[in-house]
Amino acid sequence: MINWNSDQLALRAGLAAWSARLSENHVERDAEGGFSHEKWDLVRECGILRLPFGEQWGGLGQDLLTTMYLLEALGHGCRDGGLNFAISTHMVSTGIPLQRFGSALLKDRYLPAVCDGTRIGAHAITEPGGGSDALAMSTRAVRDGDDFVLTGSKTFVSNGPVADLFVVYARTHPDGGPLGTTAFLVERGTPGFAVGNPIPKMGLRTAPLAELYFDECRIPATNVVGRAGGGFLVLDFVMKWEILCSFVINLGEMEHRLQRCVGYAGERTAFGSPIGSYQAVSHRVADMKIGVETTRKWLYDTAVKVTRGESVTTDMAITKLIASEQNVASAMAAVQIFGGNGYMAEYGLEKDLRNAVAGTIYSGTSEIQRNRIAAMLGLK
Repeated sequence: MINWNSDQLALRAGLAAWSARLSENHVERDAEGGFSHEKWDLVRECGILRLPFGEQWGGLGQDLLTTMYLLEALGHGCRDGGLNFAISTHMVSTGIPLQRFGSALLKDRYLPAVCDGTRIGAHAITEPGGGSDALAMSTRAVRDGDDFVLTGSKTFVSNGPVADLFVVYARTHPDGGPLGTTAFLVERGTPGFAVGNPIPKMGLRTAPLAELYFDECRIPATNVVGRAGGGFLVLDFVMKWEILCSFVINLGEMEHRLQRCVGYAGERTAFGSPIGSYQAVSHRVADMKIGVETTRKWLYDTAVKVTRGESVTTDMAITKLIASEQNVASAMAAVQIFGGNGYMAEYGLEKDLRNAVAGTIYSGTSEIQRNRIAAMLGLK
């Protein structure tokens, strides 16, 4: 168990009031399915976007564990799961690779705007025909003098409709492979680059996504993030942060959901007794608690290993699998415990269930995680 210091506890406590404001009208916003620039302004004001970035760019200089601790509090306090996901996507997909791999020029030019949220970030990996097989990407970037020329398309780009900065992964070697991909920073409005309309989806509706199109889009070679051919080194680093940060938000959401269910099970009566007195209900709540604590242990234990520089291939796959599937189980249990009320939109639990399903797909599907674990055990 991690012992948080007074500064970390104070940062977390200070986030509570902001989270309440971010949650206002969350059911209505989900039904409308749009990104709220008004709420994003509150996100910017509260300073959570600054957490993991250096003070020289306007950040707060916090480490991975502290960042996760604050994001867990965000998930606990803010009921807008889409907004929470948009925050994590912005911070991790754009800011983290820039800080870790970007040149001094890229950092100085873009990180201040990422830290204060004036320019929203996204990343583009998945392609219409590739799905989870990132090595099969067909979007290509060809060197032409001082530029690279990008051609192709990306899909399922979270924050895409509202983003200003995109980290785009493209093939720079005809044979592809791990050393044939490069990460580029692309600005909205670059000639040859177009963002499609928002795509309707099942959950996380306040974090809009879109397709991206590149038609001989010319990008300066200075906008390479890392080095040419090093795109999968960037992506591997980003995916560690993405899994840990996005699913620790889900952990906070699971904790809040558990507390609601404990309260409801103690107050709601059926056949003359609180429903929590019935084993069928109490066992569901007990399983929710087990899911919370199991998810917490895997998230933070894996994060500690990441900070120590240890190999975490298997740990990360297990962590992602447990966190995503326990979140779905928790949301489903909450709907069942609340019964007819849980099925109604006004309680927000059916929204939680729709949001949770996404976690078993993004950042590598559950099937991909099981394949990875099996491969690490030597199974072909």
